[in-house]
Amino acid sequence: MRSYLDFEKPVAELEAKVEELRALGESRDAVSITEDINRLETKAADALKDLYAKLTPWQKTLVARHPQRPHFVDYCAGLITDFTPLAGDRKFSEDEAIVGGFGRFRGQPVCIMGQEKGSSTETRIRHNFGMARPEGYRKAVRLMELADRFGLPVISFVDTAGAYPGIEAEERGQAEAIARSTDAQLGLGVPNISVIIGEGGSGGAIAIATANKVLMLEHAIYSVISPEGAASILWRDSARAQDAATNMKITAQDLMRLGVIDGIITEPVGGAHRDTKAALAATGNAVEEALHDLSNMGPSELRDHRAAKFLAIGRKL
Repeated sequence: MRSYLDFEKPVAELEAKVEELRALGESRDAVSITEDINRLETKAADALKDLYAKLTPWQKTLVARHPQRPHFVDYCAGLITDFTPLAGDRKFSEDEAIVGGFGRFRGQPVCIMGQEKGSSTETRIRHNFGMARPEGYRKAVRLMELADRFGLPVISFVDTAGAYPGIEAEERGQAEAIARSTDAQLGLGVPNISVIIGEGGSGGAIAIATANKVLMLEHAIYSVISPEGAASILWRDSARAQDAATNMKITAQDLMRLGVIDGIITEPVGGAHRDTKAALAATGNAVEEALHDLSNMGPSELRDHRAAKFLAIGRKL
């Protein structure tokens, strides 16, 4: 059953009427209502298209957090074959907020990792809502070191509100683990691609997004802090999250203009959750193109390219 966001109510009403007419048509075979159904479907599609053509930053935030939006496990299942997951950081324990391993992307061996939020109560708790602890980032470092050793490209999918802020995470060196993961990416001698598929929040995101190419889905968000967190700090009122979202420039379109990301992946009309298969295909094509662009670079050139990219952020204004 499709879940609708508050601002999608006009579309929800039209699509509900379509379903009512279909049910009526099944019960009354003699009455042809095909034309009415087609007319309402066209009207609903046009309304959805118009609505998503002018989303505000806050509305994009809601779309990025949509409960039916595809998560890392969906991208992994749809784009990677022969996936072999690896668990544990070999220092403390396993953290299921970050899932990673090795597989084949369109025939090419790769290392793949990403935050997984979970899609049900049970899986959300198991994956800690995608908020990784230090051992999650240390696992990411372990995976990247293996990929570098065997010359495999690294593909990461970012979808987190931020790293886990609990006391035990701080006790085990959360900030240090994030820094080590970021540093490991900067030192990779293989191409790495990062895709922001939902939320890209704070250091929890950059820890696996320090890549040669950073791509972002059309309705994803990427920021140093959540809009609610920024509103609480700036105005001491989390209710002003909409104002914060507008002023923080967290959308793919703003970040592309500012030079923070390298490409925007077009989503199906209505968001990636409306047509997961199309969203996965578009993402796969974008990743394949990015890998092709980096394929002729050697280890030193890749490191210089990565460093230059991040040092240039903020200097193009």
